[in-house]
Amino acid sequence: MPATPDQLFARLDALGIAHRTHHHPPLFTVAESVALRGALPGGHCKSLFLKDKKGGLWLAVMLEDRRLDMKALSEALGSPRFSFGSPELLYETLGIWPGSVTPFSLINDKDRRVTLVLDAEMLERDPLNYHPLTNEATTAVSPGDLLRFIADCGHTPRILHLGPLDRAGGT
Repeated sequence: MPATPDQLFARLDALGIAHRTHHHPPLFTVAESVALRGALPGGHCKSLFLKDKKGGLWLAVMLEDRRLDMKALSEALGSPRFSFGSPELLYETLGIWPGSVTPFSLINDKDRRVTLVLDAEMLERDPLNYHPLTNEATTAVSPGDLLRFIADCGHTPRILHLGPLDRAGGT
């Protein structure tokens, strides 16, 4: 069974990671998040579950207003062409469904099938906001604590500049 948000929070507590969670109606898009969050501080992020042409699985996590060129990303990583992973594969691998994709889902990647890619500029924001395994809440942590959590899950992220920010406010 995949971890629940409460199990995630217990893991963060056990690691001494400070976190703050804001509950809200389910959010499925960046636009919905922007409209609902009000003055919630920090870097607001999105996560994309990707599959490469050879079956490799990737989780790309970036600032919400990043425009990601998947061809350029595959070239930068030396990976075959990317497409989005299916909802079923997302659940099988990370224990979550579309709309809840988050780096916190690495808690469920016991076999370390997913390669994590983090946006370098995102790591300059504090705090960072992600869904805590559900799209009905947003949890804030510091960049350093995010990296500690990721390491505790047995992953080593690849940190890259993931493309231009959309200064017009959309993605």
